[in-house]
Amino acid sequence: MKAAKLYYSHESDNRIMIKKDKIEIDNWTDDLEYINEELEYLLEIEDRMLNNTILYQELETLSRENILNLRALYRYEGTVRDAIECDTIECDAFYLSKHERNRKLYLEHKKKYRDIKSKVLSNILLEAKH
Repeated sequence: MKAAKLYYSHESDNRIMIKKDKIEIDNWTDDLEYINEELEYLLEIEDRMLNNTILYQELETLSRENILNLRALYRYEGTVRDAIECDTIECDAFYLSKHERNRKLYLEHKKKYRDIKSKVLSNILLEAKH
């Protein structure tokens, strides 16, 4: 099976960067959609097995944040194509800065998710010992 070529030699650097950013944003949104599904399971596990109201509230808060971050990324994805219109360094810098802010938001959120997921799993193990 032959992989499709993502970039072509006749494309401008700007167009290639936009394609790269779009692929990255698609990966971020896919990841956050999957985190939504996992959070539903973690909330159910917490409710059925652990009954820790503080942990449940943390999971619910993170779930709301996940939905808000996903919405923000979808909105941002819609603006990426506007970057093709840039014809100044300032404009390019604006979109680069915007992309880096969204990357940081995504990575910070993913870290929070991993931390709380580890917390749930460690609580399950503690419960299993009793």
